[in-house]
Formats: sequence, C-alpha cells, structure tokens
Amino acid sequence: MPKALRPTFLPTSSLPASIAVSVAVALTLAACQAPVATNAVTAPSTSADAPTRVSTPAVPATFVPAADTAALGQRWAELRREQPRLMTRDAARQLGVSEAQLLATTAGATATRLRDGDEAARSMMRRVLDFGPILAVSRNEHAVIEATGVPRRNPLSDEMKQSTGDPEKDRERARRRRNFIEGYMGGPIDLRFGFDRWRTAFAVVQPGRDGKISHSLQFFDEQGDATLKVFLRNDDGVAAFDRLVADFRHPQQQAAVQVAPTPAPKPEKPDAAIDVKELQLAWSEMTDPNQFGRLVFEFGVTREQALRLAPPGTARRLAPRSSVRALLEGAAAQRIPLVINVANRGITQMFTGRIDKVAASGEWFNVLDPDFNLHLRDQAYARAWLVERAGVQAVEVYDDSGSLAVTFVCERERDQPQPAAWARLVESLPQG
Repeated sequence: MPKALRPTFLPTSSLPASIAVSVAVALTLAACQAPVATNAVTAPSTSADAPTRVSTPAVPATFVPAADTAALGQRWAELRREQPRLMTRDAARQLGVSEAQLLATTAGATATRLRDGDEAARSMMRRVLDFGPILAVSRNEHAVIEATGVPRRNPLSDEMKQSTGDPEKDRERARRRRNFIEGYMGGPIDLRFGFDRWRTAFAVVQPGRDGKISHSLQFFDEQGDATLKVFLRNDDGVAAFDRLVADFRHPQQQAAVQVAPTPAPKPEKPDAAIDVKELQLAWSEMTDPNQFGRLVFEFGVTREQALRLAPPGTARRLAPRSSVRALLEGAAAQRIPLVINVANRGITQMFTGRIDKVAASGEWFNVLDPDFNLHLRDQAYARAWLVERAGVQAVEVYDDSGSLAVTFVCERERDQPQPAAWARLVESLPQG
C-alpha cells in the first residue's frame, strides 16, 4: 500500500481530554462497521439487535401485511399469558417476526407509532436532550449496556466545522457531522450514532414492574431490531415527552412495518491475497488507536483478520469467558477506570468510569451499579484478543459468527500513557 494511502484519522485534539480516548475508540468501531435497570442480579430485560457487521447490497424488504397484525397481536397475547415474564425481543423470535413488527401490534394501545426514517430520528434525539435524566439502553446479540444520567451538551468544535482543504476529507467530516448530536459525546449518556440505519420508532407508555408508568422511545433499524431505547427517569420530563410524541406522531398508526432481511456478512478475503508486510508496516505507523478502522478499510480485511495478521506481539488470543470475568473483577477490585463499548448496526454506546459490583446470573455476567449496568452473555463468546495499537492495549471479544460483542480499554488522559495497573491486569488475563 502506498504510504499516502496508509491510515489517517480525524483529529481529536480539540476535544476535552476526558472524552478524547472514548471518541477514538468509537471512531475505530464505526469505521469497522459500528425496562429500567436495577441492582438485582438478573438477566437483561431489554432488547435490540445483532452486532455490527459489514453489510451486503440492499435486498428487497419484506413485511407483515396489515391484515395479519391483529392475528399477530392475538398470538402475542396468548404467549404472554403462558410466559408472563417473556421480553418483547424474545417473544418476537418465538413468533417468527421482528421486535418492531411485534411492537406495532400495540399501536393505539400502549404504543404510538412515530415518524419513520433517519431524519426524524435525528430530530427526536435532539429533543430528548430536553427530557432531563434518562436511561439509555442498547445491545447486540450477546451484550446489553444501560446507562442513566443527563446528556452532557458538548457543541461541535470549530475544528470539525472548518474545511480541511481536502474535498474527500471534507465529505467524510460532513458525514460524521450528520451523526453528531451535541449532548451525547462524553458524560453518562455517551452515544455514537449511525442514523442511516434507523428506520422505525415508537413511543411506549405502559405500567412497569414496579407499578409506575414507564415512558420510553424505542428506535429500530431496517431489520426491525432495536438500535436504542430511551426511558424517562422521573416525571419532570413527561411534558417534553408528550410534546415530542404529538409532533412526531405517524399519520398511519396501523401501517405495516417493513423489514429487510439481515444482511449476510461479507466474505473474508483470503490471507494470501493480503499484503501482510504492508499491513504490519501500516500497523506499526499508527499514532492513535482510531487509525485502526482506516487500516481495516484500506486493506480490505475484517477486523479479526487484521488481528490475526498483526505484527508479532501486538495481538494475542485470550480465553474468552474467563478473561472477560477476570478483567471486570480485577477492574472493580483495583478501581481501574474503564472505557466499555457495545455496538449494534445503528449505534455504539460507551461507558467511561469505574465499576463496583460484578455478579454472575445464569448465562450472564453483569456489572450492577446504580447508574450503569452491563450484561454479558459470556457463554456465547468464542474468541477474545489482547490488542496493542499505538501503545494502547484493548481487549476485544467476538462471538462464534465473528461479530464483535464488547471492547474494553482503560480511561486515560489524552496523549498520556495507559496506567500501569491496566497493563498489569490485561497482561495477567488467561491466554486462549
């Protein structure tokens, strides 16, 4: 690969130091694509979609005809009577439909259909900033992340608004700006959006398990899988919630939800077709971890393939289940601040800070803190890697389909080395 084409990255130097590292991680993930929480030890109770994968060309959408909606709703009601604690996502799978299609059967009762499309979603997420405290929940197939707090308003930096003088870089910067909403970068509600995948939305008002009325916005991608769910955390935001619902109410509440088939993963290029020497040279020239996404793109490799072909000593296999548990238990015991990333096709949600309570429950391993919950179905994890990029060590965990489930790095100050305690922890994790 010519040196001019080796990975480049958008600068994060203009961002506050407290969020620069998390931004870098999120950009890396994005380039490679990227119920109320309690402290009880329980399996996650929310729903969303499978992890981010490279998509294939668009395929024709399929949908449940409107005439079948009533019958589907009746089958769901029967299933709820048989399994009263069954979550909507799991019920949808049993009934052979998407979660969005199943939720649509409640339109006019507990759910209100909202306007479709990415532009409506952008506008609604801006309005969510007026809600006050919220619970943001996203997930992929084997990881659920839940964070409570008030979004932090961070305006777009002047540097991101200015032209770079390079038309290609300006187009990429404009694309990133379309997925940027001030208020969701850094802080307790830390989100990186991929709005081009957002299609369907509902407002849901229904009694919660504690008897209180729950207000939520639930967004779904073109496959009908949830990208993000936002729950009000107190009654002060109800008026703003009601105004949003009135302003974005879909004109056809009973319209069928169209759902496209899940795209098949892009076939991996044979290792023999990759210039491994150039890939390793480009890897060694990285000066920031977020350059990794560009490397993956330029060499046409999958994320995990790049790890296999990395320079010696920069990526090694870990025992997936035991290493994840040891990492979380060690970080909690040693008070090591983490950056945790969970992504699906439409969003990356991040947590930055220290964790306290970790516990296993059935097939799930959990972080159960007052304002942050993480639920990991670690029995489904097939591979884990300890990876070093530009002097920063990260742990990446994949399922048996090759989908990235969760990543962990250590919180650090911009342009500062990673803490020694983090290096000792990850180097001690069991090898695979």
